[in-house]
Amino acid sequence: MTNTPETPKNSAPNTKADVDGLPTNAELDALQAEINAAAKAANTDTNEDPQLSPEEQAAGRIETLETEIAAIKDQALRAMAETENVKKRAEREVKAASVYAVERFAADMLSVSDNLGRALGTIDEKTRGDLGDNAKQLLEGIELTEKDLMAVFARHGIRAVPGKGSKFDPNVHQAVAQIPSTETKGDVAELMQTGFTLGDRTLRAAMVAVSTGPAKA
Repeated sequence: MTNTPETPKNSAPNTKADVDGLPTNAELDALQAEINAAAKAANTDTNEDPQLSPEEQAAGRIETLETEIAAIKDQALRAMAETENVKKRAEREVKAASVYAVERFAADMLSVSDNLGRALGTIDEKTRGDLGDNAKQLLEGIELTEKDLMAVFARHGIRAVPGKGSKFDPNVHQAVAQIPSTETKGDVAELMQTGFTLGDRTLRAAMVAVSTGPAKA
């Protein structure tokens, strides 16, 4: 009769992997401990101190949420403000594009205005009275053309710069001389070439002579 060998009493059961490759109980216990530690670390919140009461933990959590909400509100307000600024800039650019689209064409048309003004400037009242009917009709046609041109300019935001008697403005006036005049010192005494503005821009500065005040005797 064959005797079955007895298991040594001092051997530690399940300390090694079973013959089928499965982990021992000790290994499973160690793995569970690691899982529990990781779960505890993941669920730990600075406001959820185990030493605090539930009410204190809730108050801390509310404070944290309020801080986060305030930060989100601030970001939202900043985004809204930036959006509004972009909108306003776009509106200004569209308006500027509309107003100044005719700038180059208007600048080219100034010579036409100059020629009409010079033509009319050569006719004084005495000369007008001496003209025949045909010449008077021609003169009236030139005057009407100049008037219509000024009306077209005005519709597109093109304005003549104030001339004689106006306060000298370096933004719209170009002083080419200083002369004695009955005009107040520093004002425009004579207009040599009409200037024009387009919107807020100076299309062409007016060439003027600035008064130095009445001539001294």
